[in-house]
Amino acid sequence: MAWNEPGNKGKDPWGNRGGNDQGPPDLDQVFRKLSGRFGGGGGGGVSTGIVLGVLALAAITWFLSGIYKIEEAERGVVLRFGEFYELREPGLHWKATFVDQVYPVNINNIRELPASGMMLTMDENVVAVEMKVQYRVVDPRAYLFNVTNPDESLNEAMDSALRYVIGHTIMDDILTTGREQVRQDTREELEGIIEPYGLGIQVMDVNLLPARPPEEVKDAFDDAISAQEDEERFVREAEAYAREIEPRARGQVQRMEQEANAYRDRVTLEAEGEVARFVQLLPQYQAAPDVTRDRLYLETMEKVYGSTSKVMVDTEGNGSMFYLPLDKIVGQGAGQAPQRTAPPQMNDSSSLPSNSFNNRRNVRNDSVRQGRN
Repeated sequence: MAWNEPGNKGKDPWGNRGGNDQGPPDLDQVFRKLSGRFGGGGGGGVSTGIVLGVLALAAITWFLSGIYKIEEAERGVVLRFGEFYELREPGLHWKATFVDQVYPVNINNIRELPASGMMLTMDENVVAVEMKVQYRVVDPRAYLFNVTNPDESLNEAMDSALRYVIGHTIMDDILTTGREQVRQDTREELEGIIEPYGLGIQVMDVNLLPARPPEEVKDAFDDAISAQEDEERFVREAEAYAREIEPRARGQVQRMEQEANAYRDRVTLEAEGEVARFVQLLPQYQAAPDVTRDRLYLETMEKVYGSTSKVMVDTEGNGSMFYLPLDKIVGQGAGQAPQRTAPPQMNDSSSLPSNSFNNRRNVRNDSVRQGRN
């Protein structure tokens, strides 16, 4: 049976007894009772001192909650009612709680983002490439609000740039000599992709890690790389040999050239000396041709016989040859004292008369004169 049905003697939840239904209590009465308990009297409202105290405490709490600090490596992006307001420098600052929002962004930290994958080269080979990009934030506002996720956008841009460069490069260059060019091209392509989006970041460096072919063909590519390294080594050895031989050859050429010049100068001077001697001899020959001719003949024979150790002399056409062993004579003269011999007789066929040479000279001069006439 419900509490308010006729005949129910139960308790009324509103405190009515005896069935007298007076309804729920008045709220004014409830507040009066509470104010009486806390105010110490039966005043007609909430104590003004308590209200002011509560408000002051709330204001202090609100003020203290707005104090914050920006670190040295950070910049604070302030939003007021959800709209960009200003950038805050490092130090202690205050913001209006529930009005301003501050997002600190580190602008000095160098961040790193990796990218990797199996990519197709220009010569239709598959290669595993890994690359890391280093960057930092230069514009905190653009970094936070220009794109939804700048790090993810940078990752996708780097993957696109890397695949584009790898797709326009042959595999040998990627694995060996063209790595530096691939790195530079990837960085330029990446910067060109992210520039229109205004990510607020600056690419510091792009590092290309060692690329490798698929495991199925790794041995064949290792052999190819070894062959290329051997080729480079042989080229360096050849260049070193050339650098060693070339100065030596240049020195030999210079020495031979100097010797040739010296020989030319010597021959020229000797020829000039001979010409000068004959020029000086010409007046003497013109003055006394026979005497000059005989003197030249004698001087020539003296030079000829002076350089030989054996002399063969014709004994006036009698079919015998006189042999004068000058080498033995010289040797005897050096080893022992010369022996005195008697002067040769005129009728001795083994001796050379003193006038025989003069006779032959006269006959020769007569024949020369007859031939000239």
